[in-house]
Amino acid sequence: MTFEAAVAWIGDQGRFGIKLGLDRMNALMDALGHPERGLRGALIAGTNGKGSTAAVLASILQADGMCTGLMPSPHLHSYTERIQTNLRPVTEAEFAQAVKRMQPVLAGMPPDLGTPTEFEILIGVAFDFLGRRVDRLVCEVGMGGRLDATNVLDLGLAVVTNVSLDHQQYLGSSVEAIAAEKAGIIKRGNHVLTGCDAPALAVVEQAAAKARAELWRLGNEIEFEGVSRAWDGSTLAVRGPGFEYHDLRLPLVGPFQVENAALAVAAAHVLGASPESVARGIADVRWPARVEVVSSAPRVVIDGAHNPAAIKRLVEAIQPLRGGEPLAIVFGVMEDHNPTAQLDELRQLEPQTLITTSANSPRAADPVQLADLWGSGALVVPIPAEALLAAKAQVGPSGMVLVCGSLYLAGEIYP
Repeated sequence: MTFEAAVAWIGDQGRFGIKLGLDRMNALMDALGHPERGLRGALIAGTNGKGSTAAVLASILQADGMCTGLMPSPHLHSYTERIQTNLRPVTEAEFAQAVKRMQPVLAGMPPDLGTPTEFEILIGVAFDFLGRRVDRLVCEVGMGGRLDATNVLDLGLAVVTNVSLDHQQYLGSSVEAIAAEKAGIIKRGNHVLTGCDAPALAVVEQAAAKARAELWRLGNEIEFEGVSRAWDGSTLAVRGPGFEYHDLRLPLVGPFQVENAALAVAAAHVLGASPESVARGIADVRWPARVEVVSSAPRVVIDGAHNPAAIKRLVEAIQPLRGGEPLAIVFGVMEDHNPTAQLDELRQLEPQTLITTSANSPRAADPVQLADLWGSGALVVPIPAEALLAAKAQVGPSGMVLVCGSLYLAGEIYP
């Protein structure tokens, strides 16, 4: 099987959409001989920041000499990114072989459970590939937690970064309801870390108490402070039960990344990483499309923020770093991610120009409708690459272009 054939076959499963529940994953793990059992590491849920927290933690564990598996979700450029060993994605040949191994397993699944979704198949492929190869696994939850395919894992450490409104059609209409879904990753006896605040924090606290899990809370058991180094990131200090670090050099930009890194440092301590590896791993971390400056003249910043809370944090990060240069925003979003609220947050940047576009996804919002939501002055350029060129032309070499609204859009803008 070629990589292209493997991707086509997995993509064909996308027609089964989102089907929350663990019955199919449990059956799949049975058929594979339970590669997920015995794995240790961290399962990370949350509305925002879970990918960055996972990246920092994986970088620390790898710096400590542990063979580290990383499962981010979604990917930016290629499916291969979803299965990483020591921060290196699997090769296309390895991915194709792993998918080929999965096909007869799926054919033997109980028909009454229904066909697994694309995401479930990807998670099964990743578990099967990584389960017998890694010392520690860092896994990012796909959506929610309680009924997410990744929740067949019990890695000993559960992290809930934060909770805000997102995916309400699947997870519930209130922050408390969504928090309950995300706190569903907590297993009996786990160690739990969270960056939640009220009202989600009370839900996580109750879930941890019910599971008899030790809970460390950001701003309570975990204290932290960061000093901005502008576009170079931040200097971070973190203290918690049994650990204390100063002058950690974090290259990721934005105050919210300080919070994510603080959670990752605490997680690394729980998992036994040495102090030297914490400093080295944080300094070396790379996480594309998170307030990432990809070029200059004009400065182009790409960010995968894709819900109102993430856009709000993005704006808070960008605002103090802006000079007087003109700004154009290239914006494309999935229609189910509350475009109106995202645009309301972006108005705080007072851009000279908003250019709406559309990523290659059936869920992408119509750029014409996005422009109508913004009002006068918005430009519609449906093709992302052409939207980037239009934005550069608008601001000139001394200006700034911000690309945001979707990781799918970020992935298309990169090339």
